[in-house]
Amino acid sequence: MKAEIEKVIQDMRPALRADGGDIELIDVNQEGVVKVRLKGSCLGCPMAQMTLKMGVEQYLKKRIPGVKRVEAV
Repeated sequence: MKAEIEKVIQDMRPALRADGGDIELIDVNQEGVVKVRLKGSCLGCPMAQMTLKMGVEQYLKKRIPGVKRVEAV
């Protein structure tokens, strides 16, 4: 599943980079929890949590059924 998630993250990167941010996949566990690190302007942005939950998490869940939750580390 990690390779699938990395591919989907690659698809999201241009949108994040357009705003000066980026995302890095850190880990995926057996329960479907994906850990990512927000980078660039996403780090410390007041909208980062919304981007993470309403953007990244929803997109990953839609594309990969095994994903249950996304957390920032």
